[in-house]
Amino acid sequence: MRIRASVTILSGALVLSSALVVPATAQAHAGPTTDDDTTITKVVVNGGKDIVLGTSAKKSFTATVTAADPDGIAGGWVALWHGTSFDEQDRDGVLLPAEEGSGLCVAADAQTSTCTVHFTVDPKSDMTKNSYAGTWHAYAIAYGRPSGSVSDGYAGSVHIKRNTTLTADASPEPVAHGRTITVKGTLTRANWETHKYAGLSNVSVKLQFRKSGTSTYKTLKTVTSGSGGAVKATTTATSDGYYRFSYAGTSATDAVTSASDFVNVQ
Repeated sequence: MRIRASVTILSGALVLSSALVVPATAQAHAGPTTDDDTTITKVVVNGGKDIVLGTSAKKSFTATVTAADPDGIAGGWVALWHGTSFDEQDRDGVLLPAEEGSGLCVAADAQTSTCTVHFTVDPKSDMTKNSYAGTWHAYAIAYGRPSGSVSDGYAGSVHIKRNTTLTADASPEPVAHGRTITVKGTLTRANWETHKYAGLSNVSVKLQFRKSGTSTYKTLKTVTSGSGGAVKATTTATSDGYYRFSYAGTSATDAVTSASDFVNVQ
């Protein structure tokens, strides 16, 4: 699959072209439009979870459109688009499903069906801009029986995020009670333009501690990552336990928690 600026849908078939051309009933509106009693009731992308991509591994996922019509549903289809609005001049990327035409539809009853399409995204060839990270909207269409359709340019959404890594190393080990412990680490984020990981600077990172014999981590302090994603925090040694760093992430960058590092206090 490739990110394309366009796709044309004609009678359920997929034809590549120079613009995202939607059925005539939907061309004038971003919201839901219909020429029949067909309705879209729900669209779910990747099971409602974020899609996280690194620099090389492909990611496969599904999107489903649930629709209803008094005479039943003949087919359904979903594409994902990125941009500031549904208007053609404001869209800068489209993700198309792997299969052409309607997805596989399973009827819940005589009127309602859920249709599923499959996607595979390759960060090396599909995510060519870091600016693609963030919210992608779902354009969905459903076909009623024997005719009629409904389409919606904002039928759903999903966050496609850049993957992150985070390390933590506490020292000295062991340490005397009351002495200072220094925890260092590095926070990096996938760069889709270079296909490498690079340090993520100037973001908040939490230093967390779990005392031996307990199951809950507590936040000791929050620090800001520096040049190259370097993270450093100090604390006072009071008891044996595990130290780690945690980054909360954003709508475009995935959250990450480092592996823990045990320190023995003597």
